[in-house]
Amino acid sequence: MDELTVEEIKKEIIKAGKNPSYFLKNYAKISHPDRGMITFKTYDFQDDLLGKFRDHRFNVIVKARQLGISTIVAGYISWLLLFYREKNVLVMATKYNTASNMVKKVKYIINNVPDWLKIATVKTDNKHSFELTNGSQIKAVATSEDAGRSEAVSLLVIDEAAHIDNMETIWTAIYPTISTGGRCVALSSPNGIGNWFHKTFEDAQNNQNLFVPTNLPWSVHPEHDQEWFDNETKNMAKREIAQEYLCSFNASGETVIDPDDLQRIREAVSEPKHKSWIDRNYHVWKPFNHQGRYILSADVARGDGLDYSVFHVINASTMEQVAEYQGKVEPDQFVNLLSDVGKEYGNALLIVENNNIGFTVAQKLANMGYRNLYYSSKTNHDYIESSMAYGNSSAVAGFTTSMKTRPLIIAKLDELIRNKVITINSARTLRELEKFIWSNGRPEAQKGYNDDLVLSLAIACWVRDTALINNVKDVEYTKALLGSIGKTGTKFNSSINGMVENRELQTNTTKKLYQDYLWLIKG
Repeated sequence: MDELTVEEIKKEIIKAGKNPSYFLKNYAKISHPDRGMITFKTYDFQDDLLGKFRDHRFNVIVKARQLGISTIVAGYISWLLLFYREKNVLVMATKYNTASNMVKKVKYIINNVPDWLKIATVKTDNKHSFELTNGSQIKAVATSEDAGRSEAVSLLVIDEAAHIDNMETIWTAIYPTISTGGRCVALSSPNGIGNWFHKTFEDAQNNQNLFVPTNLPWSVHPEHDQEWFDNETKNMAKREIAQEYLCSFNASGETVIDPDDLQRIREAVSEPKHKSWIDRNYHVWKPFNHQGRYILSADVARGDGLDYSVFHVINASTMEQVAEYQGKVEPDQFVNLLSDVGKEYGNALLIVENNNIGFTVAQKLANMGYRNLYYSSKTNHDYIESSMAYGNSSAVAGFTTSMKTRPLIIAKLDELIRNKVITINSARTLRELEKFIWSNGRPEAQKGYNDDLVLSLAIACWVRDTALINNVKDVEYTKALLGSIGKTGTKFNSSINGMVENRELQTNTTKKLYQDYLWLIKG
């Protein structure tokens, strides 16, 4: 730009101070990895963001990689610090270096504006913070519950917000510092569902909080076409693509159940036909069918008020979830509910997870004489039929979830879902599956959520596919064995009497043998 007169400088300062987009396009320099220092030529989607930053106190942005969103945020901060007095900006990120990199970008822009535009200059300069002569300042902090607690923050920037642990707690602690007029920009690629960033974005879309939502997938960049996208993602996993480029919450998390399977379940869930019991938390999709064989799998709340007592009723013949309960109920009431529902579904095989208070519930059901209670061996956790458990010192009522059995039942649940064997009707179960994630190599509920429905469903799947299937095989084998005994007997008698084989005699003999050896047949 040619040398300006004093009057022209005043006009330019006013124009730049009123419009951050004008300031950045005309006077901001940024560092390009290949081309060095270049003029910051913003794109339309970046200009839209600048307008939102200026016009709204709270902004939440889900973004793809390589869009320059962190840089445009740094540009907005530079404008705010340069043209306003006594502004206090706090940049928070998962790591100190990430937050410090934002501070570095801001300092670069401010230091490289034209001399006549340096209406404030850097007074105090540290690696992770600096202060201008107009009293405005910026500081980088790593995430912690006391970050910024004692400060009055004009603008809080939360970088990679979806990847910050304990963000709910941190937000509760830091919100008072901006509640009297401060602003917040939360930006991140998605990282599954259920975390603070996801909930904040979803609530913003539904007008349930003060945040203005912005979704920026890879395709908003005018220089990114399909060929570019295909080249960038050719060596990436599906989850990584969803997280880094597609802005997909559902497909981006480290969920135990594959996102495609979760989507299939999501499309199939339905409202129950009936909601009953005293709290209306007993949901029924299908009533008892005489042709079905049912499993009732229950998990009992610890009693601390943080989790629920739950159960599923599964038709083991079709592997469809036909009923479900999730509620906070006293153990003695839960015992009666389990017994009643079990009988309602033809004396369903009733499995109680017997850790903690569940053991007492299982014992009460045994003492009540429930006819088809699940027992397992103390030594190897194998299934023991209720008829064989009486007097058996190694039999314990219920199913024991241990370090050995937990991975097995979860793997079985994943297998049946993946192979489309099981039908899940409940939105409550779906919500828990969506938040059932890998955490340090262990499958568990995301922090702040429950997995009672998931684990009780996993137990039902394991029992059905191991104990019951094996039991059916034993029955069929025994019947085949007895059938062969009958045939052999008929032929033997025929040969003694010098007669040909008589089919009617064979049938009658087999029937008699079934009666004589009925005790051998299980099930």
